[in-house]
Amino acid sequence: MNDEGIVVGIDGSDEAEAAALWAADEASLRGSGVRLLHARQPWPDSVSRVTALETEDSWAEELLTSTAAGLRERRPGLSVSTRIATTGPVPALVEAAEAGALLVLGSRALSGTAGYLVGSVGLAVAGVVERPVVLVRATGGVTPEGPVVVGVDARQPADAVLAFAFEEAARRGRALTAVYAQQLPFYAWGPAMVPDLRLSVQPQVERALEDTLEPWCAKYPEVATAASVVIGSAGLELVRAAAGAGLLVVGRRTRRSAMGAHIGGVAHAVLHHSRAPVALVPHT
Repeated sequence: MNDEGIVVGIDGSDEAEAAALWAADEASLRGSGVRLLHARQPWPDSVSRVTALETEDSWAEELLTSTAAGLRERRPGLSVSTRIATTGPVPALVEAAEAGALLVLGSRALSGTAGYLVGSVGLAVAGVVERPVVLVRATGGVTPEGPVVVGVDARQPADAVLAFAFEEAARRGRALTAVYAQQLPFYAWGPAMVPDLRLSVQPQVERALEDTLEPWCAKYPEVATAASVVIGSAGLELVRAAAGAGLLVVGRRTRRSAMGAHIGGVAHAVLHHSRAPVALVPHT
């Protein structure tokens, strides 16, 4: 697969189907193809499991074939390939993602809330791959005509994140809103001083954000761009800003520890609560 392809994890769920549909539309905008991947856990060789393996593989092949047919019907002329991997979901998705330009996964909504239930596989993959990962909900989150919202840290600009966001906005012909959330400290003498701090801090941050966006606005003059500085938790404020958005873009750092890879607190919060599709873009 070339670097322009989009990889989609397929498992038969409504969320995976939504991810495939999103990927087909994205591939059409990019002029690229889609690879549908079903990854199952490896089973040890044994006579007792031969029939079960054959049944599972047959089901997976039928699933991939029907999904591919649906995407071609949705986007005539779209190149769609399929593959079954037996090395396990995480290693198979990571390997496939590194060979493509983008990985798209489905995310389940928490029952009775507006949040994501990303799952261990999605989080593990998103914390490792060096390609952007987009997570899509099955219902209630996709607003194709909505703007692109990107989370920006004006103190630590990430070119990869802004490049992805501006490119997406340009492809879609949509506006872009850059959001920086400033978390103010809680002083021992109470919150009464916070309004004064806002007045003194916010203009400085607004100027820094405008300076950060200036070269990107010049590169993409066709993208109507707005900058917003808000006071509060970055994850919560980004979710609020992305209400009705077509895509929410956030950066994430790959952090490894004895407990495994981590995507960072802001990215984790956004994934669990955003209704819009979320693009996690790795950056240094």
